[in-house]
Amino acid sequence: MAALAGKVAIITGGSKGIGKATALRLARDGAKVAIQYLSDDQSAQEVVNAIGEENALAVKGNAGSVADSDELIRRTVDKFGQVDILIANAGSLPVRDLASTSEQDFNDCMDLNVKGPYFLVQKVVPHLRPGARIILVSTTLCHASTIAPSYLLYLTTKGAIEQMVRVLAKDLGPKEITINAVAPGPTDTVLFTRGKPEAMLNGIKNLSPRGRFGKPEEIAEAMAFFSSPASGWVSGQILRVNGGMA
Repeated sequence: MAALAGKVAIITGGSKGIGKATALRLARDGAKVAIQYLSDDQSAQEVVNAIGEENALAVKGNAGSVADSDELIRRTVDKFGQVDILIANAGSLPVRDLASTSEQDFNDCMDLNVKGPYFLVQKVVPHLRPGARIILVSTTLCHASTIAPSYLLYLTTKGAIEQMVRVLAKDLGPKEITINAVAPGPTDTVLFTRGKPEAMLNGIKNLSPRGRFGKPEEIAEAMAFFSSPASGWVSGQILRVNGGMA
């Protein structure tokens, strides 16, 4: 029997990259999947087509909007009757040091990377039963010994995510709900590679003992573990998935 048969997963940022790979991976384990996406209708429909219309749902919305989170949960429950797994994968990766961060930059990044997951968790918990899983997304850069100043704003938000996981494990534990985070290293997605010159990308690859970027499918394997019954005694943890980078 498939490990996630009878389970329903919500994945934000689910039309591309890590989110798409995770949606397809959980579906292979038997889960029904609702993805939220921001703008690319075609990519979202491709995910639905790959999983099958009966077992997948695509909901257009902004992961930083509380109202859109409400709509995502409502439509998922309307179609599938329940929620068992929440993966708050959507996020932004701004390149901003202290001097270059505007108030708007700060607010936009906080909305998508912190406020969105915070209130999505708050809104979904009443729908969760004992044994449910929540997975947030951090980054290996929170733990790397060398870091560029331009990641200040991004890591400010991911530091908040890691503290949310640590504290919410205590809050949700009595409800038999686990919460963990996956902290990928550099991964071959449009979000990560967009706008970076080839020389920079090659330099980042060389930071890895394996000499390459991670693949979205490799990160999805960690998401699948945290979604599965095998992770039932794991909560409040940050799992770095980076090929030994840090």
